[in-house]
Amino acid sequence: MFISFEGVDGSGKSTQARLLSAALKAEGREVLEIREPGGTPAAEQVRELLADPAVPLDPVAELMLFLAARADLVATVLRPALEAGTWVVSDRYSDSTEAYQGHARGLGSQRVRDLNDAATGGLAPDLTVLLDVEPGQALARAVDGGRFETEGEGFQRSVGEAYLEIARRDSDRVVVIDGSGSEEEVHRQVVDAVAARARS
Repeated sequence: MFISFEGVDGSGKSTQARLLSAALKAEGREVLEIREPGGTPAAEQVRELLADPAVPLDPVAELMLFLAARADLVATVLRPALEAGTWVVSDRYSDSTEAYQGHARGLGSQRVRDLNDAATGGLAPDLTVLLDVEPGQALARAVDGGRFETEGEGFQRSVGEAYLEIARRDSDRVVVIDGSGSEEEVHRQVVDAVAARARS
């Protein structure tokens, strides 16, 4: 099973992805934890570039860097793991690119979806957990001061709106969970959502 976590910066998705991976491993499952961008030597270098707010990037160039990192990850790590029967838990995937670059950067959601499909060969998660947190609260949690955190609350609000639209459109795949609760409360809801999907 391929599970992705999405949400605005500071929503808690990295923490919840880590907690879910630990819970699945405790059940005896083989689990691969990945983050986007990243997961391969090339993608990690792309991540460093994208994370640096001091390096200006044209929105299209930014989009292409995300897609290049994702294409490398899918081809060399993600798809082989899934074919081997490993569960994959990903901190971000293609929905992030649609929300951030397609919507908030104004490049067009359909355009970004088409390019994502080309980069991934159409590989989509079996389940996406969207942690819904009010952008002001989320930004107060964010600590790394990366490229997108420095864009401010208005940008994050646009991203959050895009995520909710994706969840409405792809309700068969995306589960929206209130991320404003404690780590333990949110984790319990995540585990329940994953168990429900695994049974279906």
